[in-house]
Amino acid sequence: MCGEHQHEWPKLSPLSTGIRGLCPRCGKGKIFDGFLTLKKACPACGLNLAFADPADGPAFFVICFGCIPSVAFACWFEVVYGPAFWMHLVTSLPLVLITCIPPLRPLKGWLVNSQYFHKAEEGRLVVEQKV
Repeated sequence: MCGEHQHEWPKLSPLSTGIRGLCPRCGKGKIFDGFLTLKKACPACGLNLAFADPADGPAFFVICFGCIPSVAFACWFEVVYGPAFWMHLVTSLPLVLITCIPPLRPLKGWLVNSQYFHKAEEGRLVVEQKV
């Protein structure tokens, strides 16, 4: 709700808006303030982003699908060719950096937008109150 006007927000795909770092509600405002820091609210629609906590999710996906294959390549390269140290600096190090750093932001955006889309919240205990 914005002022006195009630908005009907479209159902936006968490994947399409998340990987571009856009607001999960309006799809217009940017949700990042810096490389991985989330803004407090969407500048376009005012959505409070305090609900968003992807924790270590982006890092987990990057480690599983980026770091492990690139380190496996570096190990294979070492075992098969036994190159000089400088060869790892020009092959393995850039590969590890390219497969690990750039995917973090799109993955975090996707996870934040998925939390909004699926209305994910922190778990709470349900306690019966006696009257």
